[in-house]
Amino acid sequence: MPARKFADGEVVRGRWPGSSLYYEVEVLSYDGKAQLYTVKYKDGTELELKEADIKPLTSFKLRKSSSTSSSPSRRRGSRGSRSRSRSRSPGRPPKGPRRSASASHQADVKEARREILEVKLTPLVLKPFGNSISTYNGRSEEPEYREGNERLHRDTETHRDGISSSHKVIQERFVLSPDGSYISTQYSLRPRREERVLAEVDSKEEVPVPKEPASLRAFPTTSPPQKELEFGGMPGALLLLLGLPVLLLLLLSQCAQTDPSLLNFPPLVPAPHDLWEAQAGGVYLIWFFVQALFYILPVGKVVEGMPLVDGRRLKYRLNGFYAFILTSAVLGLALYNGVELHYVYDHFLQLALAATVFSVLLSSYLYARSLRAPREELSPASSGNAVYDFFIGRELNPRIGTFDLKYFCELRPGLIGWMVINLAMLLAEMKVQNRAAPSLAMVLVNSFQLLYVVDALWNEEALLTTIDIVHDGFGFMLAFGDLVWVPFAYSLQAFYLVGHPHELSWPGAALIVALKMCGYVIFRCANSQKNAFRKNPQDPKLAHLKTIHTSTGKNLLVSGWWGFVRHPNYLGDLLMALAWSLPCGFDHALPYFYVVYFTMLLVHREARDEQQCRRKYGLAWERYCQRVPYRLLPGVY
Repeated sequence: MPARKFADGEVVRGRWPGSSLYYEVEVLSYDGKAQLYTVKYKDGTELELKEADIKPLTSFKLRKSSSTSSSPSRRRGSRGSRSRSRSRSPGRPPKGPRRSASASHQADVKEARREILEVKLTPLVLKPFGNSISTYNGRSEEPEYREGNERLHRDTETHRDGISSSHKVIQERFVLSPDGSYISTQYSLRPRREERVLAEVDSKEEVPVPKEPASLRAFPTTSPPQKELEFGGMPGALLLLLGLPVLLLLLLSQCAQTDPSLLNFPPLVPAPHDLWEAQAGGVYLIWFFVQALFYILPVGKVVEGMPLVDGRRLKYRLNGFYAFILTSAVLGLALYNGVELHYVYDHFLQLALAATVFSVLLSSYLYARSLRAPREELSPASSGNAVYDFFIGRELNPRIGTFDLKYFCELRPGLIGWMVINLAMLLAEMKVQNRAAPSLAMVLVNSFQLLYVVDALWNEEALLTTIDIVHDGFGFMLAFGDLVWVPFAYSLQAFYLVGHPHELSWPGAALIVALKMCGYVIFRCANSQKNAFRKNPQDPKLAHLKTIHTSTGKNLLVSGWWGFVRHPNYLGDLLMALAWSLPCGFDHALPYFYVVYFTMLLVHREARDEQQCRRKYGLAWERYCQRVPYRLLPGVY
């Protein structure tokens, strides 16, 4: 498959069919088989163009035209006579009666171009449907689309005039006049001359058009709108860059105090030996590279990820669960030989700072290497701003050979490390509180979070369709989140119970377990239903589910778990998060930081999902929102 030249989202100039006019367009997608780009003009029109009909903006240099008039009467003079704009003024000295051969040839070329550039637009009034006209994707027609499409095909067969029959029919939305007296119309595009004449003129001279003809003024050539940045843009990214590490260290310092109330703040600047220890840095590096060694072991199946902008699919080895088994075996062997995990509890703050330093160094390396990455390998979330791109990540899938750095960090060092920290806290509780067995609250916290991690590793393939892998680059946001925030902030409940025990009753424990299982069932069933539908929409087991067809050729689930709320997996996640904190009791608010943070995180993430789905599916997503009005919690939000 030949490599594509233009990336999705790139602003270029595309030739209007049947003419030699170039206008600014945005590349939406690329069909590798047909080798056609789907582009969007400024008025919302979507067309499919060949690569030869698209040129980068830098290839155009505006220059003055010999005539700035756009009057049709001046452009439509007969081929054999001179235009009135060329007539001699009475005060102008007479010219010689003869012109040179080159001047005559240039005049003929310009006259031919004037006739070729005119595009005749014939409006075909269609029966209106819906509240817009969406792109017809060439697949199964829905009933309300069929009548308009049949009329459109009949008209294009009658008035083809040199346009290849292989051109796809595109439905377009045009800007109507303010008086609202028009209805949606279809346009068929027909050149006045044969394509052969157009090719001859183009081979001689390619002239950018500085002023648009009156018939095409619905297509402005203004600069593209600036990409909307997330997290508050550069100021928000800078605030998170500086604030997240400080917030984590404050949380851990607060939790380590005898009185962890919110009014009893720890020292803002701890002693240097409480923050940094070289041995802790060495321990973290050993842990990271041991997990990297487990990652490259040739065990587990190899699957393909989602298609990239150039049509490629990267391969991933699914061996996260095997890495967890190997880690558990090594850890059990170490405990059997007398290795003390109490070191993790005693040096928790130093380990967190070591992981933070490592994530900053890794983010710096990722940003530096992304500066040399090809454009098609950059993340669609990158902006060109150095601070924002350092935070969000510029390169989508940074790899060293076949070692995928982002995919490795998503599940391995942080997620498995989270379980190791929880186990260390369980053993530390027994030692600090002189217990023969861990408390019921500690057992519940460890069990709930162990189930969550094992489920993620067992269903590792589902990670390949998440926004982290498909959309976000690998920068500080994911590096710090995966390597620091997950293992050290998510284990806050276990860390809290070591120094602040809470005796939980059996009836209370039963209610918490019920809440946890309810959240887990919603979370797992919703994700399994979604993943099964993505793999095989024709699966007989899914035949009872109702769907909405979209212009992309895909379908949206509107029944089952995805007809309950628009993000049922997030609802299950929130219920499980609450169940993790309840065993800590209500003496202090600190153990519930995770619930508050996770709610904010998922609300922000579902807002990002909504924005991307609305942009991708358009009218179909609006119909889905009407069918399923609530996002997370039925009747509330």
